[in-house]
Amino acid sequence: MQGTIAELGRRAKGASRALATASTATKDAALHAAAALLEAEAAAILAANADDVARAEAARTSSTVVDRLRLTEARIAAMANGLRQVASLPDPVGEVTDGWTRPNGLRVERVRVPLGVVAIIYENRPNVTSDAFGLCLKSGNVAFLRGSSGAISSNIAIAAALRKGLVEAGLPDDALVLVEDTRHEAAAEFMRLRDCIDVLIPRGGPALIRSVLDNATVPYVIDGDGNCHVYVDEAADLEMAGRIVVNAKTQRPSVCNAAETLLVHTAVAERFLPAAATLLHGVELRADERAASLLPGAVTATDGDWDTEFLDLVLAVKVVGSIDEAIDHVDRHGSGHSEAIVTNDVVAADRWVREVDAAAVLVNASTRFVDGEELGFGAEIGISTQKLHARGPMGLRELTTRKFVIRGDGHTRG
Repeated sequence: MQGTIAELGRRAKGASRALATASTATKDAALHAAAALLEAEAAAILAANADDVARAEAARTSSTVVDRLRLTEARIAAMANGLRQVASLPDPVGEVTDGWTRPNGLRVERVRVPLGVVAIIYENRPNVTSDAFGLCLKSGNVAFLRGSSGAISSNIAIAAALRKGLVEAGLPDDALVLVEDTRHEAAAEFMRLRDCIDVLIPRGGPALIRSVLDNATVPYVIDGDGNCHVYVDEAADLEMAGRIVVNAKTQRPSVCNAAETLLVHTAVAERFLPAAATLLHGVELRADERAASLLPGAVTATDGDWDTEFLDLVLAVKVVGSIDEAIDHVDRHGSGHSEAIVTNDVVAADRWVREVDAAAVLVNASTRFVDGEELGFGAEIGISTQKLHARGPMGLRELTTRKFVIRGDGHTRG
C-alpha cells in the first residue's frame, strides 16, 4: 500500500472505529468473501509467491525457511478454510464477562471490546497475512501488518484479495493495511506509532524479538522463545513418559512448543534413559555427566545447551535428584512457555502446577498441546510468554480488552 508509515498508521486508525462497531454477521460475511477471493485469485498469489521463492533460493536461503515461504494450492486452500473456521467461532465482542450491583443500586458490568489497531510484524510466512487478518477482523480490530522483504510479493497479492473481501461485505478496505516498505528503518518507525497502534505482536525469531525490545515504544505482546522441558518424575509411568517425550520432541521439532530439555529423576534414570534413547532414534542427545553414563553416543552438554531453543532434532538431557532440583532447573533456564511433568504422584503433580512459573504447565501430556486450536480456541495469533495482558495461546478473546459499563438512575456521589 502506498504512503509513509505514519500515513498508513493513520489509515488503520481511521478504520478502527467502523470495525469496532461492525456486527458479527458483517464480519463473518467479510471472512467468507475473503476466503472465496483467496481461492479465486490463487493463480496470481502463486505467481507472486514463485517470485519470492526464486529470490530466496538464489540467495541460498535454508530449505526450512524456503518451505515456510512456499505456497501451494493446498496451502492457499488451508488459508481460506482457516478464515471460514474463524467465521464459525463465537464473537467475543460485546461479551459481558462479569457484573454486579452496588449497595447504592449502581449496576456494573465489564464488557469485551476490541483493542483497536493490532500491529503484527512477522517473517517469511505469508500465511500469517491471512491468519492475522482473520483473527483481527473477527475480534473487531484493524490488522496493521508488516511482513518481511522475503515474502513481500506474496503478502501484497494476499492482502489485495483480502481487502476486496472487506469491500464486498461493506467494510472499509483499510481494515487491513499492509506496509510494503521492508527497510529496517521502516520497521523501527512502525514500532513507534504510538498515536496509531494499540498493541504490537511480533511473530519471528530472536533477532525480531530483540528489535522489538530495542525499538518499540508501543505496547507489545511477545510471542517468545519456547525452551520447554519434560520432567520424568520418580513416580512416572515410564511407558507413558516415553510416548510423551517422543511426541514432545519429534512430532514437529521446529516449533515453539516442542520440548528442548528432558529432566529425569535419578530413581528411574537407569531404567528410563536407555529405553528413551532407542525411542528417540535420530535425535542428538546432549547430556550431563550422569545422563551421559546411561546414554552411549550422547555428546556432553554445554552450559549454553540448557538455555537453547534448538528447534531441531536435538534434546538436552539432565538427571536430577528431586522434583525440587527439576523445578529449580526450569526456573533458571526455562523461557516461561510450556513445562510438563510425567508422574502418578498427585502431590508431585500439584507442586509442579503450583510452583512452575510458565504460560502453560502440563501433567502427563505433551507440550505440543499448548496451541490455540488444540485448546479449543479455533486459532491463535501467537503464544505469549509474558504476563500482561495475555499469557499463553492468544485467540480471539486475547485480542480484546474490557471496559466498564456503569448504569445508574440519577446517581450522584456524596
